[in-house]
Formats: sequence, structure tokens, C-alpha cells
Amino acid sequence: MEKVYDVIIVGAGVAGLNAALHLPRDKKILLICKGKPEKSDSYLAQGGICRLQGEEDYESYFADTMRAGHSENNPAAVECMIKSSPEVIDGLLELGVDFARNADGTLAATREGGHSRNRICFHKDCTGKEITTRLMQSVEKLKNVEIAPEVTMLDIISDNGECFGIVALENASGKVLKIFSSYTVLACGGIGGIYEHSTNFRLLTGDGVAIAIKRGVAVDNVNYVQIHPTTLYSEKGGRSFLISESVRGEGAVLLDKNFKRFTDELQPRDVVTAEITKQMKKDGTKHVWLDMRTIDEAEVREHFPGIVEHCASEGYDVFKECIPVVPAQHYFMGGIRSDLDGKTTMNRLYAVGETCCNGVHGANRLASNSLLESLLFAERAGKDIGGNFKAFDKLGAEYVANKLDMQEYSDPEKLLESLKEILKKAIKEADGV
Repeated sequence: MEKVYDVIIVGAGVAGLNAALHLPRDKKILLICKGKPEKSDSYLAQGGICRLQGEEDYESYFADTMRAGHSENNPAAVECMIKSSPEVIDGLLELGVDFARNADGTLAATREGGHSRNRICFHKDCTGKEITTRLMQSVEKLKNVEIAPEVTMLDIISDNGECFGIVALENASGKVLKIFSSYTVLACGGIGGIYEHSTNFRLLTGDGVAIAIKRGVAVDNVNYVQIHPTTLYSEKGGRSFLISESVRGEGAVLLDKNFKRFTDELQPRDVVTAEITKQMKKDGTKHVWLDMRTIDEAEVREHFPGIVEHCASEGYDVFKECIPVVPAQHYFMGGIRSDLDGKTTMNRLYAVGETCCNGVHGANRLASNSLLESLLFAERAGKDIGGNFKAFDKLGAEYVANKLDMQEYSDPEKLLESLKEILKKAIKEADGV
């Protein structure tokens, strides 16, 4: 056997990192990521992370989440997420996450589309980067965790409904490895790389979901793909730059070609997206306008410095003019079927974060629930593995490995393209196309 670990985690976003932090320290863990660790969508999250604002907030937070998800959410998952949110935020504070605070020292809270009140903790307009950086700093201190960037999962090693590890490519050397483990956690992010216009990093192509489909692991709602209403319109191509929902939460307004307001900006994302798309068709334009001048300039500079800087690099002064925005693919609500502890339908295989579908988001994610959901259920997965750990049968794993046809992995680039096609086909079939 080439390499053996107790747990393999595929993905270095908040889900993968938090799973690692909540696994037992006596377990040998390998954490791989397809590119550099910072090439995860967790780093890109601007708006923030939701936190229950007290018992009186529970019913409205639950209702907001269900309404955004068109009531197709798993109520048990939603309840678990909401009631656990204060503990998740407390855990982040212990790691040193620097959330914005009010003058009296309490945590500040902003509001985004679909929320009936302010309940979103944030760090400027780069909350995801702040959280992910703190998590990575903590994981890097763990002597039992080996972090391997630039390693791409090509397949899982499985037989008779049980996972024994993964087949992976060392990107630099081109070497294909069989890596064995007692447990495998898929935390490999979203699917934006298969779309022409997306806020996601291009390398995130839904490999984990496609491999699950290929190997008979249950997946759900693969056609539940969220379009973010507001990304900066650009002729340059490449990854679409997100204009955070919080901008509209703080008072920015959407305008048509005549600079007239045409919708309620604080409706759920799919509703606002539909309104923008309808308005562009009516106006015969490729974008609508977003006016941030309705927000106090000092607040914009404090809360949204990254957005101000990026818009300036594109030639727009948000304090003097409107900026052009257009919808783009943003988030994946479907994925590998998992329970509230991250278990999939394959023994020893877990899935967390955007890769999985535990039903918490329903048909459309409520803004700023993604970081919370990823962190919480990754923590639960880590604890579940640790509490029920049972080493795999090495002889059985060797037997399965010997049955692998390594010729299947002789052209990794072609294989990865085939995984994209598997996923695209599944989405089309789910859409009835």
C-alpha cells in the first residue's frame, strides 16, 4: 500500500479545515486541495455568517430560511443549524476571528436579502477570508495533520458500499497515487467551474459530486444552482467579482437603464435575480445599475473596502457613480446526500460543505447561511468520526486496490473532463432537459 491515513479530507475551505480541527489529535490526517489553499470559495465569501440573535429571533430566522428555500429545506437541518449558530460564532471568536463590533463592544450585525432583521456577523467585506485564515492557522499547528496542496482527487477507492480512500494526482509531478484511509471526508466545494459566468474559482468543478454519481453514492437536487443577483459586469471574462448582498442590506438600490429603481432589493436572491433578468430584457441591456451612494461614505469605506478597491481597478468610483451589475452562478444547493453528521450512503465516506446536500438550504440558499452550515456540519462530521472510529481492514483495502484498473487514470486531464460531463448531464436530466 502506498500511503495510509486514518482520515483523508478533500478540500481546504472552511468545511475541510473545521472537520480537521474536530477530529481526534491521535489520528493521522491528510488534507488535500486541488490548488493552493486560498483557492477555495470560502476565501471569497464577503457578506458574513448568520447568528441567532436570541430566542425571540428563532421563529423569524427559521421562517426566513424556509421561505428562501421555497420550503424544500430539511426542517431538522435548519433547526440544528440555527440553534447551533451562537456556539459556532463563539468557537470562531476563540480562534481569534475579528468580527465587527458596536461601540459598546457587542458583535455588530448587518442584514442581507431575505432576512427579516439584522443577524449577520461580518469582518469588513472579506468575512470568508478572515475565518478561513484563522482556521488554517489553527490547523497548521496540528502535528497530526498533513496539508498537501496541488493534489487533485481523481476517484474514490470503494467496493461493496465501502470507501477505502482515494486515487489522487500530484499536479506538479503528474504522479497518480492510491491513498488509503479508514474514513474519507469530501469537502471539495462547489461547481462554478463548469459555468461560463461564475463567482467561483475556475478549478471548482464539482469533482466530488461527479465521482459520487459515478460510484453509486446518492446525490440530491443537482439542479438546485443559485445565481447571485449582483456581480460586477465586465468585458474581461474570467471569474465574476461578487458585489456582496450586504451592500443592498445597508441601503444600496438597483436601477434600470434610466436610473429608476425597479425592485425591492431585499427579497431572496432568486427573486432579485429574476427581477434583474426581466429588467435587462425589457431595457435591452447587458446589465443593470447598482447605486451605493445611498449609503454613508464612511460606512462604505469601513464595511466594503475590497469592493471599493476592485471597482476602482475597473474604472468605477462608487462614491460618484453607479456600477454595472449582472447575475452569475454563485452557489450549489444540491450535492452528495448526507445526514446531519455528514454521513453519505457509502460506509466510511462523509461529505460536508457545498459538496454535500443535507437539505438545510432547500431550493435556494438564504444569504450568509453557507459559512455557518459548512462550519457546523463539518464539526459534527469530525466529532462523529472520532466518536465512532473503527480502523478499516488493511487486507481488504489491499484486495480492493489490486482490483483497480490504473489504466483508467493514465490521462488525468481527460478523466477530469469526463467528470464535468457526468455532472452536466446529471443537471440537465434533473432539469428535464
